[in-house]
Formats: sequence, structure tokens, C-alpha cells
Amino acid sequence: MRLKHTTTAMALALMVFGAPAWADMEAAKKFLDAEIGDLSSLTRADQEAEMQWFIDAAKPHAGMEIKVVSETITTHEYESKVLAPAFTAITGIKVTHDLIGEGDVVEKLQTQMQTGENIYDGYVNDSDLIGTHWRYQQARSLTEWMANEGKDYTNPGLDLNDFIGLKFTTAPDGELYQLPDQQFANLYWFRYDWFNDEKTKADFKEKYGYDLGVPLNWSAYEDIAEFFTGRDMSYMGGPASGVYGNMDYGKKDPSLGWRYTDAWFSMAGGGDKGDPNGLPVDEWGIRVDENSRPVGSCVARGGATNDAAAVYAVTKAIEWLNKFTPPEAQGMTFGEAGPVPAQGNIAQQMFWYTTFTADMLKPGTAVMNDDGTPKWRMAPSPRGAYWTEGTKLGYQDVGSWTLMKSTPVDRAQAAWLYAQFVTSKTVDVKKSHVGLTFIRESTIQDKSFTERSPALGGLVEFYRSPARVQWTPTGTNVPDYPRLAQLWWQHIGDAMSGAKTPQEALDALCAEQESVMARLERSGVQGDIGPKLNEESDPAEWLAKEGSPVAKLDNEDPTPETISYDELIKSWQ
Repeated sequence: MRLKHTTTAMALALMVFGAPAWADMEAAKKFLDAEIGDLSSLTRADQEAEMQWFIDAAKPHAGMEIKVVSETITTHEYESKVLAPAFTAITGIKVTHDLIGEGDVVEKLQTQMQTGENIYDGYVNDSDLIGTHWRYQQARSLTEWMANEGKDYTNPGLDLNDFIGLKFTTAPDGELYQLPDQQFANLYWFRYDWFNDEKTKADFKEKYGYDLGVPLNWSAYEDIAEFFTGRDMSYMGGPASGVYGNMDYGKKDPSLGWRYTDAWFSMAGGGDKGDPNGLPVDEWGIRVDENSRPVGSCVARGGATNDAAAVYAVTKAIEWLNKFTPPEAQGMTFGEAGPVPAQGNIAQQMFWYTTFTADMLKPGTAVMNDDGTPKWRMAPSPRGAYWTEGTKLGYQDVGSWTLMKSTPVDRAQAAWLYAQFVTSKTVDVKKSHVGLTFIRESTIQDKSFTERSPALGGLVEFYRSPARVQWTPTGTNVPDYPRLAQLWWQHIGDAMSGAKTPQEALDALCAEQESVMARLERSGVQGDIGPKLNEESDPAEWLAKEGSPVAKLDNEDPTPETISYDELIKSWQ
């Protein structure tokens, strides 16, 4: 297997593609030799055939300059610095692939929606906006696009069925609105070496009466957090002091909202059963009617943003932040908290994004063995007291290509070619080795990842397992993601700071969500698929019905359950 460091790939790209070259098979062959090699799910002959298709399809647009944008993560850096110049050299279409913050991507997209000005020819934005794109009808339906204006520019080898995230980018009308480009989940992370140490296991069992292992529920997670917090782990080569059993962040900052909109309530057990998202109530607590029209967020309208499961979710997060987490974490943002487990003093973390995998594998860190294997593993997140079989169990981020209707057709065609190039079977295995954000089944099953899996801490095993279907993005119940998402961090922040109780904060959040939805309803801008709020009624009436929302359980601390990580992996195989 031939794996190159990203910086090496960038140098090769500059060397091979530094000078402009129009639609050139020689450039394609140089790219395949220098960058792809045997890291592709296609044979060399099929790679060349796919490159020839791009060359031929791009001819009407040779010499055109286009601009696309995505957030700044390793996968997109590779696209911008390596794949974009390769695409330019091979097709003659000059691509500027901008990298900006996630919030800035949404802001640019909003501006283009509001003004009709074509700011970018293609956007990689989260599939969390699928409900927004479907209801506002300002993003092109890719289903319609591929049958009409984009037909001659759609790769016959695209193989949509190979993408693992299409159900996340398909709206209730059955149309595909976005093409996945990168995908990662929030999972449970833990120190595998500590959990398998005989003294540590014996001490835990003596104190709690059951085996230390991957927690299956929040009760076990809490026991493990308590056990490790303040423990002297010097006998395992760890710190003698300053060990913590949980890692999180609590600063009143937009990233605090991601912690919750990215399915923390679903992990607690909020929302209804359904795949990929609960219906009629989703993991945000928004209820829709039989026509997918949002009808409420508060319990009084049939929503669940302020029901007992949601209150329990926020309450537990605050409790664990205060008891089992480094004190400085309360003032941290998502980005600041992310690198902390690599420092070697954190035993476990329930809410850990697999996008941190590459950084967590850096040689010489406290969580890596000398042989290049990790001391840690990732596993499915434990479930809260309100969780029932059939509901989602966590979040996946699916950054996806989106073409706006305000983009001129020829520019959209060129951007569509680039979007397909960076997600093509020719390049996807190599791109996935760089960024570790899987989008294709053929890539997940590629032999190169079988070989590399021992060094990736369970990432490959998770994506090959049946468990992955329970991790999904925000669903279609959310009618305006940009407007509604920004409400969360402000209200959750009030609970985190102690300014409000969790119940008070969530009452305010659901009321403000309904206020936004009411304005959308009055405006009529989303037509007959926009919000149509239910009349308020006694919350007890909704709580008496089956499904979400739910009343408070008599026992929010069920019997702790754990499983051996190695047994868990065997069950998947």
C-alpha cells in the first residue's frame, strides 16, 4: 500500500500541475502515477477511462474559471491543495476552492439565497440544511439536474448507490438535493490501554460490582467517569494526578449549539423512532404533520424540545462537566476542547468526533504506542435513560455538494464536474486515507483500509458495522437550519452558566423556535411545506400519547451496562 503525507502530495501537485495545461490525458496519467497509485477502488484502466470522461465532458467549458467553497477540515484541504489543481490540469477548468469556517460557509450560502447574487458556483455545506434546501427551493434538485441541464455532465461511473449518505441528502419529495463529499460521526472515545489493565479492572469491579468496559448506557458512563476522575494512573505510565473521566466544553459560543443540535438529545433518548430521523418528532424536538410541515417545538404543541428527555440530557451534561471534567473545559469551545484527550489525562469522552482521528494519531503524543498503534479506541456512544430501540443514537456530519439555482447553468455544470471529480471512485480511497471521512461503501471495504484498520482505533470497524445506521445528521423537520441553529447555543449557554435551570432554558428555546416558525408560516415563503403550528394545549394531553414527547421517568438511572470492546467488535464481524 502506498500512502503519502498530505504535504508530499501538495508538493507533487505543484510540480505536476504548476503550469496550466488544457484537457490533457498526459496530465491525468501523471496525476494517477504521482498521487493515486494503487489507492483506488478502480483498476488503472478504469481510472484512465474515468479521467478520459472528465476530459471529454469538460471540453465545452475549457478555460472557464469557477469558485467553490467548503469549511476548513483536512479532507477539504486536500481537495483544495491537491485535487483542484489536478482537475484544472486535466480538464482545463480552473477551480478556486476556498476554505473558510463552517459558520462562514452558511453565511455565504444565506447571502446568496437572500440576494440571488452568485457568490460561489458550488458549496460543500452540511446535509443538516436538507430541510432548508427542500422548503426554500433555492438549491437545485440534483435528481432533476442529472436528468436535464446536468445530464451530459453526469459521470456514468458516479454510482450513486455506492454513497453511504444519500438518505441524508434526500428530501421528503424523494429528490436528491446534495451529493455527499465527506462524512464523520460523533462516537464514544476511551483509553483502551487503561480499560484493559488488570489492576484497573479489578479496582473498578471491587468498587462498582460489574466489569469495566465500553458503557452501553449513561449510568455506566457516569460510574466510569467518577472512577477515573482524580485517579493516580502512574502505574500505567499515565499522570499521577489531573486525570479526568469525562471531556466536554461549556463556553457560551456558537460551537456549544453544535453539541446539542448534533444529536445530544437523541443520545439521551429524545425524539421518535425512525430511520434516518425520528418521525413525527425529530432529535431537535420538532414535530411535523403527515405532510412534513413543522407544527411545534414545545410540548404544548406536540414537540419535545423541552420534554423530560431533553431536560435530562442537558442536566447530565452540566453535571458531568462540573464533576468529572477539567475545570478549564467550562470556558472552552469545540475547537479548544478537541485536542485535549490527546494530552493523555482523559479516560473517556462520550461526544467525540471521528474527524479528530488524524490528529489523535500523531506520533509522539501521550495516547500513541511506540509501534504507531493507538492506546485508545472509538466505539458506539452509550444511550440515555429515555432511549428505546429504533431511535437514532448519535450524529453524523455529512458535508455535501450543493448547487444553487442562482448559479448560471454553465458555471453549475463546471462545478458539478469538479464535485464529481473529488468524490469519484478514482480518487476517493486516497482522499479517505488523508481525511478519514468515508462517503463510499467501496472505499470502506477497500483492502487498504483492512490493512490500516489496526492503526485507526476502531474507525474502520465502526463504518463496516451495522451500528453506523443509527448515527445520522439533522433531518428534514428543521425548516430553516441557519436561523434555528443559532438559537441553541444562547439558551443552552444560559443553562451551562447557571443563569437558568435546564427546564427554563429549554422552555425558552422551544418558544423561540416556534416564534421563528410562526414568522415563516405568516410569510408563506415556504409554501405548503413550511410550518403550520398546532394550537397550544395542555402538555399532559401530549405526554399521555405514545411516542415523543415523554414524561419524566421514575428512574433516570437504570442498571449500568458495559461490554468488552473486543467482544463488541467480534459481534460486528
